[in-house]
Amino acid sequence: MAEFTNLGDLINRDRDQDKVAIIDLGGETAPREFTFAALDALAQGTARALLARGLARGERVAILSANRAEYLAAYYGIMRAGLIAVPVNFKFPRATIGFILRDSNARLVLCDSPRRADCPADLPAIVFGGAGDEAFDRFVAPGPVAPGPFAAVTPRGDQPAMFLYTSGSTGQPKGVVLSHQGQIWVVETRLGTEDLSHHRYLIAAPLYHMNALALSKLACAAHATIVLLPQFVARDYIAAIERYRCTWLTAVPPMIAMMLRETELLARTDLSSVAYVRMGSAPVSASLMASLARALPHAKATNAYGTTEAGPVVFGPHPKGLQQPVLSVGYPHPKVTLRLIDEEGRAADQGVLEMKCPAVMLGYHNRPALHPLTQDGFYITGDVLRRDADGFHYFVGRTDDMFVSGGENIYPGDVERMLERHVDVAQACVVPIADEIKGEKPVAFIVAQPGRAPTEAEIKAFALANAPAYQHPRLVWLLDRLPLASTNKVDRAELIRLAAAKLAQ
Repeated sequence: MAEFTNLGDLINRDRDQDKVAIIDLGGETAPREFTFAALDALAQGTARALLARGLARGERVAILSANRAEYLAAYYGIMRAGLIAVPVNFKFPRATIGFILRDSNARLVLCDSPRRADCPADLPAIVFGGAGDEAFDRFVAPGPVAPGPFAAVTPRGDQPAMFLYTSGSTGQPKGVVLSHQGQIWVVETRLGTEDLSHHRYLIAAPLYHMNALALSKLACAAHATIVLLPQFVARDYIAAIERYRCTWLTAVPPMIAMMLRETELLARTDLSSVAYVRMGSAPVSASLMASLARALPHAKATNAYGTTEAGPVVFGPHPKGLQQPVLSVGYPHPKVTLRLIDEEGRAADQGVLEMKCPAVMLGYHNRPALHPLTQDGFYITGDVLRRDADGFHYFVGRTDDMFVSGGENIYPGDVERMLERHVDVAQACVVPIADEIKGEKPVAFIVAQPGRAPTEAEIKAFALANAPAYQHPRLVWLLDRLPLASTNKVDRAELIRLAAAKLAQ
C-alpha cells in the first residue's frame, strides 16, 4: 500500500493512470469522465496557480460549489500547495457564507457559476466552468504558470489541511481544524489491506460534508472510480446506479428513504450491482433498514457513525464475528479508544461518547474558549450512546437541544432568533417532530405581537427567505404564551408533547 504524506496527494502513480477516476454528472455538460492522470493534472495545476498568485503556506482558500470534478481537483491542489482548504456549505444564507469566508480569512474562493453572486465583492474568485479572467480552466492552464510536475508540500507535524465549518451548541458556524496526518490516518485505516479498486462509489451527498468528502478520498487512494452527482435527486440517483453499475452507495438515511419511495422506477431498474450501502450523519429506523433490505437484498447495509471533529472511523465489525444488530452503529474500532460517561462523570453503559484517535481535530479556528477535549485527549462528542452486553453501540440522542433533519444539524435557537425578526412575532420556540423521510423536522410555536396574527404561510415564507430551507418550520401554531419550566426557561419538553397532541388530533 502506498504511504501518503500530503492529504491532497492520494493518487498512486504506480497504477494505471488512464483508468477513470471520476464520472462527473454535474458541471455544464454531463457526463464527463476524468482519468486519474487528468485529475492529477488539474490538482497540480491548481497548486501551481495558487502559489503563483503569491499565497503562502497555511493561508486559506475556500470552495463554494455543488459537486463536480473540479471541486475535488481544487480541494487536492489547495492542500498539495501547503494551503488550507475551506469547503463552504453553499446552502447557508449569503450572510453566513460571508461570515465563514471572513472568519477563515480566505484569500481566494473557488466557486461554480451559480454561487458566484454569493462571494463577497472584495474577495477574488475563480469560477468552475466560468469564462474570461475568472475561469478555472484558464487559472490552471499553462501560460504564466510553469507547466510540469509539482512536488506536493510535505506537511510539518500537525499542519492543518482543511477547515470544515459546522454548527455547535450555539448554532454559530465554527471551523473544525483537521490535520494532514489525522485525515491520512482515516484514509489508510479505512483502506486497510483490501483491494477496493474494483468499486464504483456513488456520491451525491455534498462535498462540504465529511460524509462525502471522506469517501471521495478513500476512493482516490483505493484507485477506484467515483460516480459524482451534483446533488441528490432520487430518480437521478437510481438511474446512475443502473447506468454506471455502482457497487457502493453512501448517503444519509433520508436520501435512501426518498430513493425507496420511487417504487415504480425501482421495480424496472437493475440495482444488482450494489454490494454495500453505508448510511451515516443521521439516525436510521428499523422500517428504513427493512425496506432497504427488500429493495437491495444482496447488498450489505451499514448504519455508521462519525463526527466532523474526530472523523468517520469509530465503529466496525465485532471481533467475534457477531452480526451487527440492525440499529446498532457497530462495535468499537480496534484503533479507536471509546468511553461512555454518564451524568455523574462515571464510565457507564449509556452516556456521552468520548473518543480518542489520530483523527481528532486540532481545535476550532478562532474559538480558543471552545475546547471539547478532556485533559487526557478524548473528544467529547455530545452524543449519547448506549452499549449492549455484546459491546455493540446504539445512538440515543444529543445532550443539548440540537436535532438532525435530513442529515443537517438544526439548532432551535438559530431558527427562533430568525423567526423573531418577523415584525409580527414576539416569541418563537422550535421543537422537533418525527418524520419518516427526514428523521426529524422542525415545527414552531409562535406568540404574536399584540394586535397581530401572522399566518402559517407567512411564517414559512419568511423562514424560507431568511434561512436554509431545511430549517423552515413545517408546521406553525400560535399560542397566547409559551409554557415555562421551573427555571423560568421555555419548557421545550411540554411543547414537544403539545406538538404530538396536535398531530394526533
